[in-house]
Amino acid sequence: MAAAKKAVLGPLVGAVDQGTSSTRFLVFNSKTAELLSHHQVEIKQEFPREGWVEQDPKEILQSVYECIEKTCEKLGQLNIDISNIKAIGVSNQRETTVVWDKLTGEPLYNAVAAPVSPGPSDPVAVVPSGSSVPAAGASSVWLDLRTQSTVENLSKRIPGNNNFVKSKTGLPLSTYFSAVKLRWLLDNVRKVQKAVEEDRALFGTIDSWLIWSLTGGANGGVHCTDVTNASRTMLFNIHSLEWDKELCEFFEIPMKVLPNVRSSSEIYGLMKISHSLKAGALEGVPISGCLGDQSAALVGQMCFQDGQAKNTYGTGCFLLCNTGRKCVFSEHGLLTTVAYKLGRDKPVYYALEGSVAIAGAVIRWLRDNLGIIKSSEEIEKLAKEVGTSYGCYFVPAFSGLYAPYWEPSARGIICGLTQFTNKCHIAFAALEAVCFQTREILDAMNRDCGIPLSHLQVDGGMTNNKILMQLQADILYIPVVKPSMPETTALGAAMAAGAAEGVGVWSLEPEDLSAVTMERFEPQINAEESEIRYSTWKKAVMKSVGWVTTQSSESDPQRPLFCTLRRPQHLH
Repeated sequence: MAAAKKAVLGPLVGAVDQGTSSTRFLVFNSKTAELLSHHQVEIKQEFPREGWVEQDPKEILQSVYECIEKTCEKLGQLNIDISNIKAIGVSNQRETTVVWDKLTGEPLYNAVAAPVSPGPSDPVAVVPSGSSVPAAGASSVWLDLRTQSTVENLSKRIPGNNNFVKSKTGLPLSTYFSAVKLRWLLDNVRKVQKAVEEDRALFGTIDSWLIWSLTGGANGGVHCTDVTNASRTMLFNIHSLEWDKELCEFFEIPMKVLPNVRSSSEIYGLMKISHSLKAGALEGVPISGCLGDQSAALVGQMCFQDGQAKNTYGTGCFLLCNTGRKCVFSEHGLLTTVAYKLGRDKPVYYALEGSVAIAGAVIRWLRDNLGIIKSSEEIEKLAKEVGTSYGCYFVPAFSGLYAPYWEPSARGIICGLTQFTNKCHIAFAALEAVCFQTREILDAMNRDCGIPLSHLQVDGGMTNNKILMQLQADILYIPVVKPSMPETTALGAAMAAGAAEGVGVWSLEPEDLSAVTMERFEPQINAEESEIRYSTWKKAVMKSVGWVTTQSSESDPQRPLFCTLRRPQHLH
């Protein structure tokens, strides 16, 4: 019997989407942006001590190989020829730090993971013994706190009138970013110190580790990163687009360990055959796109115009607004970051970034801590039963308030309760809390940019909740627009890879971009009601402030486990 005829689909592009809890490989049709097949593998997080979050770089790499292999098998079952895959893009969890031996290809320590929500100074707890623990109520998976003392020592060396770290990087000095994680490794891990002394050590974020390994590893692997990932290390000058000598000296990081910085869309190297991949699947295919996950989602949402913004709803929320070719420094506690640079000779675009610490996490809290729902999906059903919070407001400040307040003394509250309030109203109030927090970030962005947003583009797992999306439109009082294809992060990486010079299978010209079908949520309440609800939320927020008082550990060894969140220093 003759073999089944392979389907002819035109050029395909693959995307590795490497996140904190899972790895995926997805394959798209470059002409239609249709997702053809994908595979996902969960990855473990390790907690060797309280407040420490690590991952095994070899497990991450193995999960990438497994996802590629299984996706290729699924394509074969669909009679799709994998030789049509013309390029591969990489999107990754940002800031997570890896150091490895360039001669053996072995990691010298586990990857040190990043928390969910960065800020001018993360809420951090230090117990009298000096070992760090997560701030009360915070999940330790978000906060790797081992670098807090490193941050405190470094901050003493920044002149009050010249925050050169922030002016060069757009970032506050924080445990969140890679430079302090790398500094900790250099100070505390003898294997890393020895490898640096012997010129064997390479540093990278997850994208660098994957690209180096996939392009040959110890046998000629390419050691590079892209501008978006580099901009989250605190070693990268976002104006000159180069590693900054002064910053490297400040953090005492040897520049020889750093990867070459490239654009987000160019051929970095070719996939090399690996014993981990059966029959050398995809050998010789160029790896030609690389974007940090939030930048990838911005590209996947096609937010190419100055003033376009997207919000990704996950454990926390990440809201990015494209500010075009100019760096906008926030007066309201937001970060300035590189959005993308889609080609070696293409201009760099910047973004303002704000994050909500507790979004999906509040749903998990209702499930795991209060037990009022059995699954995250159930919250929509509960909220639908009542259609209102009945005056109940839920401020999930489990570990202080983040942007735009930066108030460490806050704690979570549920207020406005009456005898009539039940679990459905609390569920509804939890969904509203996600929307109110997003509005606060959006208001800060509008003030920084001076151009109010006309609509908000959304993605992420929580966007499947239709009540949440409708509430978001009502509370923002602008339309909320959700693409029908939810995999925007992977799509962004695929677009960057397919558009690279020398690949050229994906056009990013506005007239060529596939029309994406969207679900649109219009505000359904009047503007006055929207404002009343928002101002009542702000009143609730004020009630959450001042629960924890910070005292020095010397005067009170039993003090609450929480230290100061400083307001961002403004640049003038």
